[in-house]
This record gives sequence, C-alpha cells and structure tokens, in this order.
Amino acid sequence: MSEFWLISAPGDKENLQALERMNTVTSKSNLSYNTKFTIPDFKVGTLDSLVGLSDELGKVDIFAESLIKRMAQSVVEVMEDAKGKVQENLLANGADLTSFVTHFEWDMAKYPAKQPLVSIADTLAKQLAQIETDLKSRTAAYNALKTNLENLEKKSTGNLFTRTLSDIVSKEDFVLDSEYLITLLVIVPKPSYIQWQKTYESLSDMVVPRSTKLIAEDNECGLFTVTLFRKVIDDFKTKAKENKFTVREFYYDEKEIKREREEMTRLLSDKKQQYQTSCVALKKGSSTFPDHQVKVTPLGNPDRPAAGQNDRERESEGEGEGPLLRWLKVNFSEAFIAWIHVKALRVFVESVLRYGLPVNFQAVLLQPHKKSSTKRLREVLNSVFRHLDEVAAASILDASVEIPGLQLSNQDYFPYVYFHIDLGLLD
Repeated sequence: MSEFWLISAPGDKENLQALERMNTVTSKSNLSYNTKFTIPDFKVGTLDSLVGLSDELGKVDIFAESLIKRMAQSVVEVMEDAKGKVQENLLANGADLTSFVTHFEWDMAKYPAKQPLVSIADTLAKQLAQIETDLKSRTAAYNALKTNLENLEKKSTGNLFTRTLSDIVSKEDFVLDSEYLITLLVIVPKPSYIQWQKTYESLSDMVVPRSTKLIAEDNECGLFTVTLFRKVIDDFKTKAKENKFTVREFYYDEKEIKREREEMTRLLSDKKQQYQTSCVALKKGSSTFPDHQVKVTPLGNPDRPAAGQNDRERESEGEGEGPLLRWLKVNFSEAFIAWIHVKALRVFVESVLRYGLPVNFQAVLLQPHKKSSTKRLREVLNSVFRHLDEVAAASILDASVEIPGLQLSNQDYFPYVYFHIDLGLLD
C-alpha cells in the first residue's frame, strides 16, 4: 500500500511498553509495518505560538499535498508516450517515495532545528509557494506552446476538404502573376475521376484546355488543378458544385506559405529544445498526432514529402530529457521533502500541545499491509492507547453516555496524535 499513518504517544514508561505492545499486536495480526520516525529536539517557544502554528501548519500541509499531486500530474502530461515510467521520475532525494518516508531524516542544513518553529514553518511555506509560482509559469508556457503546435498540426491532418494545402502544392502547380488567368484547386471523388476529365473543360466558358493535373490524393478524393479566366470563376464554381466537384478556396501566396512553414518549424524546434523526449506531443499515439491520421499523397513531385513526415523524423532525432521534465523532477523532490518535513513539524507541535512539557514522546510510522486491515488497525491502536483519552474512549464504547460538546465516531477517534500520508499521488 502507498498509505502511511504517522502517530505519536508520550514517552513515559507506560507508553514505551504500549509501543512495544502495539508492535507485537500489529505484527502478530499482520496489520502494519512499523518504524520509528525520528524528530529533532526543536525550540518549543510559547503555548500561544504553538496553537497559532498548529493552524498554520495544517494549511501548509494541505497546500503541499495538493502541490505535489499537481506536479505528479504534470509529469504524466509531459511524459505522454512513457506514462508507464512516470513513477520512476517521482523520487525524493534520489529515492522512491516509500523509502524516503520510511527512512526519513530531518535536513538540519536546510531547516536548522535550533531556529524558532515559526521560522522553520515560514521557510517551508515560502519554499512551497515559490515552487507553485514556478510551476504555474512553466506549465502555462508549455501548454501555450503545445496548443499552438496542436492548432497548426490540426491544419495538417484530416482530408482534402479541411487540411491545409500549403505543404502539398508547389509554385509550379499554378499560373501566377497573370492579369486574366487563375488556377483553382478542385476536390474530385475518386469514382468521378473519369467524369472530371471528360467534363471540366465544358463546365464553363474560358477554361484552358488540358490544364488539369492531379497533384494529391487521400483515401476518398483527389486534388486537381484547373486553369481558367478570372471572369468566369463564379460560374465555374456553380457548375462544379452541381457536378459534385468542390472548389477549395486557396490562392497561392508564397510569403504566407513560407511564414506558416517557418512557424511550424519554430514551434517544433522550441518544443524539441525546451521539453524534448518526454514532452513530445507529435509522436505516434499522442493527442497532437493522431494514430488514424488521413494520409495525403502528393503526386508529380517525389521530393515533396507526405504531410507530417518530416515532422515525425525531426521529433525522433536527438531525443533526450528536456528542461521542463528535469525541473519537474527536481522540484517534485523538493516539494515532497518539504511536505514530509511539514508532517514532522506537525507531529512535534501537536504532541507538545497534547502531551505537554517537558517534550517526551515517540513518533512511529505505520504502513498498513492491506486496505481491508485499516479498520482493524485503528481498533487495535485505539485499544492500546485508550488510556490517553479515557473520556473520548468512553463515549465511543458506550453510546448511551452523553458528553456535552463531544461527538465522536470510531472513524475520527484518535487518543494519540495521528496524521495520514498518502503516496497514491496519481490515483
């Protein structure tokens, strides 16, 4: 299981025995795996400061957990084609999360224990807030680039009716810079090729004889050129529609085509350079480059590649780990480490508030063996430590006893300090 319970009990002789008893009972019933959770000797400060700090740490705890879950999800999103390896990238200080938690050691260099608790908590909160700010900025930039690239790629997919034609046609396909003549592009269903060849010259007056040429095909249609006088464009379009031929509104503009190609190249380059392998959105299976893309085959020019071909080749070259994934891995680790330090700080503060001074308690980390055993584990712990809160225990065990202002159930009854750690970040 990826679930942990972090508890503490006062360290007097009785409770040392209770901890030993807890280990015996949980081990005998195979309920959990237990390890000591070492917390340094902090400067306690005043009771009022601890009460205020308790509330503040609760908020930081919730924020930290939310942040690392968002970061884990971001790793999933940028590792589109390698989601099975996501867990390998969710590490804390180079170790898997379970190992880090079960072998936790307070980082004295980063969070000196001799500092006031409020200062340590403030350092942790600021660190987490800065990571969130950077996360928003980096993911926003990534999503904007990805969206722009997807929008351009959508124009390069689909059939001849909807896709861009700039990467299919060439300058040689058109009559350009003529005051009287113009070349149109017409989509013809494959079964109608013969009909087109027989009728296109007579669809309107002033169609240039033998001016049609098939330049590309998809699964259902072909793209033909036809040259005619500008003055009969409207009449030709009407007659073509009547014969189930579709004139695509496309006029060859070399500058616009060059601009579009440069924009695509730039975005591909930016994505490749900044986010690289695990962030590639154009590889097979991704949302940007659908598996069932309609293949368009240009004709008459063997050097002109099918749409998307070069893009795929470029994306497959020089694969490596990009800066965004590297940043996510490093800062996920930092955020997770900070989160567990917040948990440790909360255990200390709550234990002092619950058990009083001098500071003397033992923190223990429990990992339930099965989801189905958590209820039994809770019952065992409540039984072992019921003497820490006899009043609450009585209210649970005897429902007929009414205690003003006290409403507890077995679900929220903890006679000891208790915190939950859930490592199922991708659930």
